[in-house]
Amino acid sequence: MPAERVFRIGEKMVSLDKAVRLVERALELRESGLSQQEASKRLNLDRSFISRLESIGEIRKGNRVAVIGFPLSNADEIGEICRSYGIDFYLLLNNQERWEMVRDKQALDFFNRMLELIARLREFDTLIMITSEKWRHLAEALLDIQIVFLELGPTPIEEDRPLEPGRFEEALKQVLNQL
Repeated sequence: MPAERVFRIGEKMVSLDKAVRLVERALELRESGLSQQEASKRLNLDRSFISRLESIGEIRKGNRVAVIGFPLSNADEIGEICRSYGIDFYLLLNNQERWEMVRDKQALDFFNRMLELIARLREFDTLIMITSEKWRHLAEALLDIQIVFLELGPTPIEEDRPLEPGRFEEALKQVLNQL
C-alpha cells in the first residue's frame, strides 16, 4: 500500500490523499442531487468552497440537455441513443408506464413528484420533448428553457407511438452542436 502523500506547510502537515477523498465525496454528493449548501453541511465545509471546487474542475458549463418522451413504443431504442450521447437526464415511457406513474398514487404524492420533475428540468438548458402538442405548451408555460419538440401525434395520444430513431438522433445532434 502506498504511503500517504503529506506536505509540510509551515507548522502544518497536510494530507493530499485526505483532501482528494473529501473533494471526491463533495462531488459525489453534488452529482447525487444535493445542493451546494446540503453537501457543504454534510461535509462540514463552507458552501463557497463547494462552489469554487466546481468552478476549478469545470469542463463544460451549462448546455445540459434533458429528454422526455411518452407514449413511446421504442423507448428502449431512444434511451440507448440518449446513453450513447451522454444525455444527463431522460425519461422515456410507453403508455402503460405513463399510467403507472399516476395509478394507485395519492394526489399529493403525484403532485410532489411532478413538482420535483419540473424543478429537475429547470436545471437544464434544453429539453427535447417527444409527445403531443398539449404537453409542449404546458412545458413552455412551466419551464424557462429551450424546448425542442418532436411530435408523436395529435392530442390525445392513447397508444404507444414509435419515434424514428434517425429523426431523434438528428435533432439531438443539432441541439448538441448549437450549444
